[in-house]
Amino acid sequence: MHKPPLTIGAVQTPLAHIAQRWTPSPKILRRAALSAVLMTVLIIVTGGAVRLTGSGLGCDTWPKCTDDSLFATPEQGIHGAIEFGNRMLTYVLSAAVGWAIIAVRATKPRRRGLGRLAWAQFWIVMGNAVIGGVTVWAGLNPWTVAGHFLLANALLTVATATWVRTGEGDGAPRPRVPRPVRKLSWAIVAVSAVLITLGTTVTGSGKHAGDSSDVPRMPWDWSAAAHVHAIAAWVVCALAVAMWLVLRVVDAPDDIRARARDLLLVVLLQGALGYVQYFTGVPELLVAAHMLGSSVMWIAVLRLALSLRERESTPAPAPASPDPALTSA
Repeated sequence: MHKPPLTIGAVQTPLAHIAQRWTPSPKILRRAALSAVLMTVLIIVTGGAVRLTGSGLGCDTWPKCTDDSLFATPEQGIHGAIEFGNRMLTYVLSAAVGWAIIAVRATKPRRRGLGRLAWAQFWIVMGNAVIGGVTVWAGLNPWTVAGHFLLANALLTVATATWVRTGEGDGAPRPRVPRPVRKLSWAIVAVSAVLITLGTTVTGSGKHAGDSSDVPRMPWDWSAAAHVHAIAAWVVCALAVAMWLVLRVVDAPDDIRARARDLLLVVLLQGALGYVQYFTGVPELLVAAHMLGSSVMWIAVLRLALSLRERESTPAPAPASPDPALTSA
């Protein structure tokens, strides 16, 4: 008697294996996505703290902390500990992003669009880790420092979009307000992105270079850059006021009006903080608070823009009906 030939079944990926045995609740899915948002904000603020404490070259190489040690050494003092601690937070951020990827993959029915957003976060984290290393190799060149910060904000963009999408369906987006209002919201997004980018020119030419050594600076006057940054801030403020008023005129849903109100409050507080830090000589604590405010403002901008449309859940595919010929047999 012949034995049947051995067959090799399909090999499952670890994510598929988890998804087969676990389905997260909507609350767990949303919390997983939110954890990536919060960790992104934290690493942006702590990255600023590295610069503000003059610890940018506390670890003088990358990926090791010194040529001979992966970890910070006692000889590097507090600056080495601060820089190395911020590097370690990258692993915590990666864990948060990993949790979001796992939760999205295990959701049923499978949400491929949401999965692409979750995986995009992973690749941005990896890319920004490399740019962080290049920044150290370049001796805190202000252009690579700016790129490092802007890519962190790109991560915040994708993480926020993922978080918002976890509370939506996967149907085609459907507008909730008239087209001119949606155009105004995207104008706010665009000008806010310019505002954040201009903030890097203030940082790149200002006094907080990130290290006590002779760090290169951007080739323009810090005060002039701050004035240009302030002009962009006033434009964002004017657009936020216009949006708040327009949403009342068109009788927009309450949740959208709440998003516009939150954005306006954040922009006003952020602007006031910016002026206070400018006229008090940009003290470190106020600069750190301003960086936190920048992240909160960007989240508010994105949440407002994304609230202007809705996505319904796509119906699950119906089970195949049995063949009548088989059922009658």
